[in-house]
This record gives sequence, C-alpha cells and structure tokens, in this order.
Amino acid sequence: MAGVTVSPAHADVPPLVATPDGPFGVYIHVPFCATRCGYCDFNTYTPAETGGSTPQSWLASVRTELRLAAAAVPGRAVDTVFVGGGTPSLLGGAGLAGVLDAVRDVFELADDAEVTTESNPESTTPQFFAEIRAAGYTRVSLGMQSAAPHVLRVLDRTHSPGRAVAAAREARAAGFDHVNLDLIYGTPGETDEDLRRSVDAVVETGVDHVSAYALVVEDGTALARRVRRGEMPAVDDDVLARRYELLDGWLLDAGLQWYEVSNWSRPGGWCRHNLGYWNGGQWWGAGPGAHGFLGSTRWWNIKRPNAYTQKLAEEALPIAGFEELTAADRHIEDVLLRIRMRQGLPRDLLDAGERARVPELTAEGLLRPEGDRLVLTDRGRLLADGVVRRLLGD
Repeated sequence: MAGVTVSPAHADVPPLVATPDGPFGVYIHVPFCATRCGYCDFNTYTPAETGGSTPQSWLASVRTELRLAAAAVPGRAVDTVFVGGGTPSLLGGAGLAGVLDAVRDVFELADDAEVTTESNPESTTPQFFAEIRAAGYTRVSLGMQSAAPHVLRVLDRTHSPGRAVAAAREARAAGFDHVNLDLIYGTPGETDEDLRRSVDAVVETGVDHVSAYALVVEDGTALARRVRRGEMPAVDDDVLARRYELLDGWLLDAGLQWYEVSNWSRPGGWCRHNLGYWNGGQWWGAGPGAHGFLGSTRWWNIKRPNAYTQKLAEEALPIAGFEELTAADRHIEDVLLRIRMRQGLPRDLLDAGERARVPELTAEGLLRPEGDRLVLTDRGRLLADGVVRRLLGD
C-alpha cells in the first residue's frame, strides 16, 4: 500500500503505510470546550483560546486531513470511528452528522462499524440524541464524573448532578443500545457513600458500559495549583485503592464485569475502538493534537487549532512529530496494554526471562494463569503498573 507524501517541512517523516490486517479505526479530536475543568490537561480550548478557529474552519480542515489519510490506507474499511474531545456535543447533532459524513466521503465504513461520540450532559437534548442516532452513531459516552454536587464543584463540572443520568436515559430512548457513563473517583472531599450513590445512579439508568478513573492531579491544571497552595489535600493512594475495590464490587453485583482495568460492561458492551488501541490495532488520528499509528509509526498533530488549520490549507499533513517503534518498543506496549484486559496476556508473548518471573508474581497473588494466558487478580489490578515493570525486569 502506498504511503502519503508529506510536506517538505516534515520530509523526515517516513511514509505512513498501514499493514493489511487487524482492525483499523479513525479518531477525530474536537478541541472545543465551553469552559475548562480544573482537573483537565487535554488539548482543549475555550472560545477565548482558539486563536480564531471555529467549528466550521475546524471541520473543513478535518475533511482535508481525512482526504490525505485515505491516500495512506487505500482499500481499508474503517471498523470503528471515535469522536472525542474536548466537547464534541458542542457541535450539535447536525455538526456531528457532518463529522461522520466527512469520514464516509473518503473511507468505506464496515457494515458493522462502531461509531462513538463523547458528549457532555449539559450540551445534549433528546433531539440531539435522535439526530446523531439517525446520522449513524451507534454509541455515546457521557461524562458524569459523580452524582455528588460538592465533588462536581471541586472538578469544576458545570452540569447538575442529575443531568448525566437524564442524558443517559435520553440516549437509550433515542435507540442507543450502547451508552457509557464516565466516573472519576478519589476527588478530595468525596466519601465512600458519595461513590456509592454515583454507582447506584449509573446502574439505575441501565447503561451497558462504565468507565471509572482515579483522579490524577496533572501538572499545570487549576486543580494542581489548588493542591500546591494547600487549599485541598493531595489524592491519597490508599483511598484510591479502596474506592476502586468498592466500585468494582458494586458494578459486578449489578451485572457489569471488568474487561479492562478501568472499564466495565454488560455482555456485548465492550468499546471496540478502545479494544483496537489495547490490542495493537492501527488508527488515523485527525484533528488538532490527535495521535495516529500505522505500521510501526506513531505520530501526533499540531496542537493549536489555528496552526492546524493553516497547515492543512497548504494541503500538507499537520504532523508535529513522530516516532518509529522498534520491535522492543512494540513488545513493551503489548505487555503493558494487554495485561490490563480481562482476557489476559498471552503467555507466548513473553520471552524466556519474562516467563521466568511469572511464578513469583503468581505466588504473590498478582497474576493467575487461565489456560495459555495470564490474568491480573483483583489485587494485581491495583498494582498493574508494578506488575508490568516486574515482568519486564525494570
């Protein structure tokens, strides 16, 4: 398959060539947010920060990038599309329909393609969900974070505690079989009972997928500055571990089983796009700051929306940097990602030295063999990063 010819400014970037097998996805990054949450360090911009970029100029540039992308992967059907952000729902139903049209214009979607958009509850309505369902979206991921008002205030979330639950019900009423709610646990001031009420609210909606993440205080965020000034305590690792165990047990009791360390679903509810990432699949990342991966090349786009748009106006790929992964790099990532999944790490992926470390980790109750695979135990999930380091001999 032919690669894309890149601009002279990026003449050192190798041709971006897809291998012919495995899943292929398209990720599209929407950089716009109405406000900035205090914990967020994503590549997002409020209206005052975009440098003049608008949703209309952004979409025109995304269309150009996708046209260039299609030249790199001729003949490849798209198995999954994921529109993330930022706040994709700020584009409205018609805007998100236009995003999916931009993909369809240059790529063939597989008959059973999974098409996901992230949405913030406060920028959704029943009409919005009806419009994107009619456009061809099959899955919605909603940012709930918590049902506790004081937790939402710490996180600078603008939606009311009940809005995410209502939005999930509206999405299901619009015909979405696959709806995810995101939770964040371990926020300063959160109690076990706060988390319990959040999980109960999620379960009552009947959604088939939950993602739950420990709060991470990222450098450069408003939350990090508040912690540094002593306005609120730092996140406690022991509290995070306890909350994870509680959350996992409550979700399991409700029929949602973990399939990746931070993700739970009912049968058939797995996010196929994310499975592509975790299983070493390939994808094109379009939009400001988006990352892509083809063959052995990972690259990332220019972050600022206006600079991204200017580059594509020159009919040049907006690549800011790239790395060529060696076989050793791919091996490390395979171990790191696959061990996080419920299906486990295939034992034959490990070399002789790594296999020799397995009995000790098993004896410590961190791993358990399941056929030809190694699966994290409940305790192992709490220490997943450490298990990976020890397996790899770091």
